[in-house]
Amino acid sequence: HLTCIVVFQASVAVYMGKRDFVDRVDSMDPVDGVIAIDSDALQGRKVFVTLSCVFRYGRDDMDVMGIAFRRELFLSTRQVYPALQDKEKSVHTKTQAKLLRKLGDNAYPFFFEFPDNLPCSVAMQPSATDVGKQCAVEFEVKAFSAERQDAKVKKRSAVRLMIRKVQFAPETQGPAPCVETTREFVMSEKPLYVKASLDKQIYYHGETIKVHVQVTNSSSKNIKNIILSVDQVANVVLYSNDSYSKSVDIEDSGDSVSAGATLQKTYSLLPLLANNRERRGIALDGKLKHEDTNLASSSIVKEGVLKEVLGIMVSYRVMVKLIVGGDEVGLEVPFKLMHPKPEAGKFRLNREELVFQEFKRSYLKGMIGDDDDEEGNVSDAEQNVHLDQ
Repeated sequence: HLTCIVVFQASVAVYMGKRDFVDRVDSMDPVDGVIAIDSDALQGRKVFVTLSCVFRYGRDDMDVMGIAFRRELFLSTRQVYPALQDKEKSVHTKTQAKLLRKLGDNAYPFFFEFPDNLPCSVAMQPSATDVGKQCAVEFEVKAFSAERQDAKVKKRSAVRLMIRKVQFAPETQGPAPCVETTREFVMSEKPLYVKASLDKQIYYHGETIKVHVQVTNSSSKNIKNIILSVDQVANVVLYSNDSYSKSVDIEDSGDSVSAGATLQKTYSLLPLLANNRERRGIALDGKLKHEDTNLASSSIVKEGVLKEVLGIMVSYRVMVKLIVGGDEVGLEVPFKLMHPKPEAGKFRLNREELVFQEFKRSYLKGMIGDDDDEEGNVSDAEQNVHLDQ
């Protein structure tokens, strides 16, 4: 069966088959769904649906010296009702066809395609004292009724649904990362050689990373300690090009290597959000209401796309540091941390059934307000409604 997400109010309801849309770098899932309308309640107004991508780095009501804290990266609007073309010609997906058969004549399909230069859904973990909305790249589908597209939209005339743009790990692995360096010291005839390597290029969330370290200390210096870490690097490239590096797992081995000695050892690292819940500024995969999340996945960008427009770019590296007296020798081994691609056919429909998951946000804590407020959130506790087709 298919679980459909439903967001509704008096005159308009949005039906979508999923909330996660996959970016495959060379192609992108379209955003599709169906709008059900109550023509009597509309009282002659039109119905529009928008897909938007917003980069937010502060609360919407903040404005410091004319600098906005919210930037719209993408906005596309479609008129759904009255339909501008024959309904049958507007059906693009099997999900839409099933929904239209179920919902009848007062249902109309909508369809959007993402441009190839939009970031994935990413959010920065706030601290316990932070208030308001966090720094994030967010996607939203909104349906509203109005006399015209640019009219002021009121709460009671609009419904919203947050969605996510996600990436899965490529099916083929690249070469396993391997980095080596040689360091010479004053008053030492021979150098220090260090090599660090991983088993593969791409690791999945929750998977242990094995780091193979080889040290040949031909120098006259003693290595006092070897420290390893997994660093997450989040580049906020849109407005300031700030770069935030956070260690999400650390191994302080205490291993030493005397002058003239060698070491070959494999260390284990496991980067998990569960061990970093209290750390502000760590990048997370975009979060939907009532759902948990994880450390942000590595960003993969299509060749030729300008990174400056992508909001937040995330990468990972293993850092290997050797403490040599008052000096430090370090290596950076880059890798990717991602989700595996779901099994083929996992979401395929095998039966002619629909399960509607309903939301009515207006009763959520902190969401209650005057119906005439502009641009408010609209749609309660979730429930599944099983409908036979």
